[in-house]
Amino acid sequence: MIAPFFKVCGLTRPQDVTACLAAGAAMTGFIFATKSPRRISPQAARAMPAAKALRVGVFVEQTPDEVLRIMDQAELDLAQLHGGQDEAFCRAVGPDRVIKALWPEKLASPRAIQDAMDRFAPVCRFFLLDAGTSGGGHGRSMDFSLVAGLHAPRPWLLAGGLGPHNLEAALDAAAPDGLDLNSGLEKAPGVKDHEAIARAAAILAGRWPQGGQG
Repeated sequence: MIAPFFKVCGLTRPQDVTACLAAGAAMTGFIFATKSPRRISPQAARAMPAAKALRVGVFVEQTPDEVLRIMDQAELDLAQLHGGQDEAFCRAVGPDRVIKALWPEKLASPRAIQDAMDRFAPVCRFFLLDAGTSGGGHGRSMDFSLVAGLHAPRPWLLAGGLGPHNLEAALDAAAPDGLDLNSGLEKAPGVKDHEAIARAAAILAGRWPQGGQG
């Protein structure tokens, strides 16, 4: 099995981005949703440290033109569409630049989850399967059995209340391609716990000590 990559979302401070990059995060995430306590401006996101990690913007209520404008202003690689956007919206942003969020608890059955993934596969690069029935940042995890055994047509990230306390259970039950970490690595909204980031990275390194194979 290939070791899953991890993304840290809800970043607002340069020192937190630096800690994530040092821990080996494959993606750094910046939230542009109006109501989020972790909201950041495009200018602030652009000023954050950058390395090889992909830079992701999380969008909920923006139009495609607004998403593209913010992506350009913030120098983002990917747009995480977290507001129920349709296929046309994904095409307008660019299929190779889209992480499409889905909510297994809302879809309610493995068949419905699979159908939704098959529907959006032509217009996205990654999927993100989140807890709850809409939005994000709930701070709780889903029943991992809902997403066990998926035949995902694109690489997918598991999200929702993940941190050092439940990473092992999530990996064992769901076997995602990636992990999206946010509130489980925080001291307060938008303020990351560097020790928790390091512990999460160590859990992954401990499971795949040979650099990616297990």
